[in-house]
Amino acid sequence: MSKFMILYRAPVSSRDQLANATPEQLEAGAAAWQAWGTKVGYALADLGAPLAHTTHVGAGAAGADGVCGFSVIEAGSADEVDTILDGHPHLQMPGASIEVLEFIPMGDL
Repeated sequence: MSKFMILYRAPVSSRDQLANATPEQLEAGAAAWQAWGTKVGYALADLGAPLAHTTHVGAGAAGADGVCGFSVIEAGSADEVDTILDGHPHLQMPGASIEVLEFIPMGDL
């Protein structure tokens, strides 16, 4: 099994999403995420959390534009990850997308 970093991207920051949502929207969103987590089961290694862009260190351009959260999934292949992400609640948000990055095993360091 491989691990995959799931980056949730959206045109609206997590802080703004949470601040502008009604209690009903928050409840519906939490229920949708819980249902997805139940469907995914053991493949969901880490549900993750919402993220807020805080700072950038280094000379290069910041690369986290639009990243608003993450999860970690364990799967046998990228195709399996695509199946797991089918119908993900994050994709119901207009302009939202999901980026998948595979962890590279580092051996026993």
